[in-house]
Amino acid sequence: MGSSCLPSYVAVCVFTLLCVSLLPELVAGITTRQYTFNITLHNITRLCNTKSIVSVNGQFPGPQIVAREGDQVIVKLVNLVPNNISIHWHGIRQLRSGWYDGPAYVTQCPVQTGQTFTYNFTITGQRGTLLWHAHISWLRATVYGPIIILPMRNDSYPFKKPYKEIPIIFGEWWNVDPEAVINQALQTGGAPNVSDAYTINGLPGPFYNCSSKDTFKLKVKPGKTYLLRLINAALNDELFFGIANHTVIVVETDATYIKPFSTNTILVAPGQTTNVLLKTKSHIPSARFLMVARPYFTGIGTIDNSSTAGILQYEHPLDQTSKKLPLLNPMLPPINATGFVANYTARFRSLDSAKFPSNVPKTVGRKFFFTVGLGSSPCPKNTTCQGPNGTRFAASINNISFTLPTKALLQAHYFGQSNGVYSPNFPSNPLVPFNYTGPPPNSTFVSNGTRVVVLSFNTSVELVLQDTSILGAESHPLHLHGFNFFVVGQGFGNYDPNNDPTRFNLVDPVERNTVSVPAGGWVAIRFLADNPGVWFMHCHLEIHTTWGLRMAWVVLDGPQPNQKLQPPPSDLPQC
Repeated sequence: MGSSCLPSYVAVCVFTLLCVSLLPELVAGITTRQYTFNITLHNITRLCNTKSIVSVNGQFPGPQIVAREGDQVIVKLVNLVPNNISIHWHGIRQLRSGWYDGPAYVTQCPVQTGQTFTYNFTITGQRGTLLWHAHISWLRATVYGPIIILPMRNDSYPFKKPYKEIPIIFGEWWNVDPEAVINQALQTGGAPNVSDAYTINGLPGPFYNCSSKDTFKLKVKPGKTYLLRLINAALNDELFFGIANHTVIVVETDATYIKPFSTNTILVAPGQTTNVLLKTKSHIPSARFLMVARPYFTGIGTIDNSSTAGILQYEHPLDQTSKKLPLLNPMLPPINATGFVANYTARFRSLDSAKFPSNVPKTVGRKFFFTVGLGSSPCPKNTTCQGPNGTRFAASINNISFTLPTKALLQAHYFGQSNGVYSPNFPSNPLVPFNYTGPPPNSTFVSNGTRVVVLSFNTSVELVLQDTSILGAESHPLHLHGFNFFVVGQGFGNYDPNNDPTRFNLVDPVERNTVSVPAGGWVAIRFLADNPGVWFMHCHLEIHTTWGLRMAWVVLDGPQPNQKLQPPPSDLPQC
């Protein structure tokens, strides 16, 4: 088990307890947090089905990474399974340390069986909740865990100190090996089999067969404020979440503070995190309360339209009476509630205080317009494919379905060996414009390639991401590695470059690392390319990433020594 090197009087509970006790604000902290991640196989039973899973240190979900803003984090990964592996520290900026970002064949070759690799990065200017997960194939189905970044010593939260902190991490469970699921889909060209359950902290909950005993229970005291750290680690589904008869206050997303607002329902996309304050009732109620998560989806095809649930339970003096109390269910929006989603996401605003200003770029050096969506590829001769109209499913950005290379992009860039690995000519706009949210074009075929955008250091970028309805309009949670960005605008239909920018929010836009492109709409983001390296951008619905909805940005070194990518580590894995 990894150790966090936190002071001995600070209790950090593992997932069996599922809590992080609040650290005192004045702590004589240690600046280096060291962990060991042993990648192993172990048996686990869910839904009355036992199978072997890939995990970290035999834990599911995996161990928490706990550190303070400004700390150095060192994680030694030891691969003891047959699969190649790499770990992504989702949302960590990795300033000048892109070798440790983790996506296989982008910033590193994967760690092969029997090999080790030590990730070494510093958490700079970030505090809140993030996550780590495997970043190769579909291994993140079971290889994931929370990253909890506490404020610097002598700093406090911009809200009243909560009584306790609880990580709540949503996952997705298959009774079979997820690697077999995606391998079968790639072989047939069709959609993958959907999951068998969603989970809360690795547990499906009482709505599923044989799972009443596998239910996460959160025991609370009346009149207290709890900080819930919500993380969506599911592979392919955005999730609504709510607690029966309780309202929460949203205070942070993707490890950035926001202007607080109250809500009964949370929406969190894969890769996103949301911190909320839950104030419990002043008295012990005569009920228990379900905490339920279920999907938001507007696309075509099948989906796991089930619900996972935990139980919020007030501590009674006579504990045995609690099981007899009625169990109340929250009211969540319907599965395709795009109107609710638009109104909900529009409420997110950066805190924009003197201490936490909104540093959105006011001027733009380069503008990009990317279409994102599904498409198809021709079925090879003499084979039968199960995709649309006998083709193979594909996904693309600007109609380019990204092909992962066999050599890591960052190594090719750093050593000047890009020939035959990638091309620096990713288009700034769609090569063939069309009515993106109208009737689909005659051809739905995508092109293929390993193409990147090259940016000079400190370029201010404006990127509009436009959903397409080629194979049905749906939401796409886009994640950008290596940066936070500001969400300056969003809307439905086709983006209007003449009128829509007049409504951009350049005062207090929310700062994120993952944003959902609205179903049948667009979103505009801005970021400053101040981090040299090669940075992956992709849909965080894993099937869309697999199908090619991904690309990369190459940010060149700046002129100063502190603006250059550090040399590669000596133990960097080789392909």
